[in-house]
Amino acid sequence: MSAVEARKVRKYHLTLIGVAVLILLLSLVRVITGKVDITSSGTFQAALVLAVPIGLAGLGGLWAERAGVVNIGLEGMMVLGTWFAGWAGYQWGWAAALVAGLVAGAIGGLIHAIATVGFGVDHIISGVAINLLGPGITRFLSEVLYAEGTPAADAGAGITTSPALASKAPEVSLPLFSSGPDLLGAVENTHWFLVSDVAGILRGLTHDVGLLVIVAVALIPLTYFVLWWTAFGLRLRSAGENPWAAESLGVNVYLTKYIATVISGALAGLGGVFLVFFTSKYVEGQTQGRGFIGLAAMIFGNWRPGGLAVGASLFGYANSLQLRSSAAVTGFFLFGAILLLIYVGNKIRLLLSSRSETPAAAVAGAKEYTIMAFAAGGMVVLLWLWMTVDRLPNEFVFITPHVLTLLVLLVASQRLRMPKADGVRYRRGEQH
Repeated sequence: MSAVEARKVRKYHLTLIGVAVLILLLSLVRVITGKVDITSSGTFQAALVLAVPIGLAGLGGLWAERAGVVNIGLEGMMVLGTWFAGWAGYQWGWAAALVAGLVAGAIGGLIHAIATVGFGVDHIISGVAINLLGPGITRFLSEVLYAEGTPAADAGAGITTSPALASKAPEVSLPLFSSGPDLLGAVENTHWFLVSDVAGILRGLTHDVGLLVIVAVALIPLTYFVLWWTAFGLRLRSAGENPWAAESLGVNVYLTKYIATVISGALAGLGGVFLVFFTSKYVEGQTQGRGFIGLAAMIFGNWRPGGLAVGASLFGYANSLQLRSSAAVTGFFLFGAILLLIYVGNKIRLLLSSRSETPAAAVAGAKEYTIMAFAAGGMVVLLWLWMTVDRLPNEFVFITPHVLTLLVLLVASQRLRMPKADGVRYRRGEQH
């Protein structure tokens, strides 16, 4: 086995160990706090549903930014996907909604590509324009097509909503775990330490799963395979790292960036389609900033599909816990305190095992001690909140996912490495 393969196997094993430790900690917190919703199947089923649109938007951002195109217009592309999915879905059913949402999002991506790649417009300005354009266009179309007296209005549409979909997307229960007798549900209801928690998690992730959920989950490994194991993916990533070097090797950088940005918009539109499938119709404002949270999840994941999936799952879980039980959110204080304790202990171990007298090492050590001090302080605060707060105010519970987003990005910023040419204006033959 080569050194590269050995590192990959080691990383895979560490990932599995990390997942096992997180499940163990969640089970421990559930037992200590007595909040069964922390690991219930309902919470994890809702977490999966809430993570999918965030993950799809994040995947869209990953495709574009790996090609060197910053795409903060994901929210506007999702909005386009929701409106056109609702419009096509009420007339021709869920399959038409799926196609229409994909195409609408792809058109949003194409507009972004024309502005940034074709005309060299600043990527941030173009993204902001699309975020303003998406809701504006959809509101205009709603007022034209859903106005009083139109067929859509007679079918139940209003200025801010479409009629219900003509047909619903199919749902399945995955085999082995959720087919036949509900064994997982029975084990979950025993509330045994760890065993019932694992049963609840498995039941939540496999019972009555929507077709689009399966597609979204499958897109994570598919994206990894295409971008890291195919010649096309290598060309795309080279366009995001050094487009001039890629150009010298015969890569059509313009075409590659166009393709990546259109795919980015299509994936964001697919996230909008999922929201329409969930509510069975288009509702104005139903994206609720998920495009921006997807972008945050992508950054948290260090521009890689696996890390993105972890970030989207984290945000989805926090949101689902908030919706299922506001009292259970206080259990997050204890969970966070335990994680910070593990983090501080690991940092102390690393610093003690790598003591050095060089000036650079001394500066790095001082920085690490500062971070540890903040982490230890945060741990004490979280423990105090868990012991003193019985129930959070609704306003605080509502903003918990957004606060979590900021905290996660703050911690993740210590190890981020974006593509080197991300957001750089590219012109053929010109060296940056």
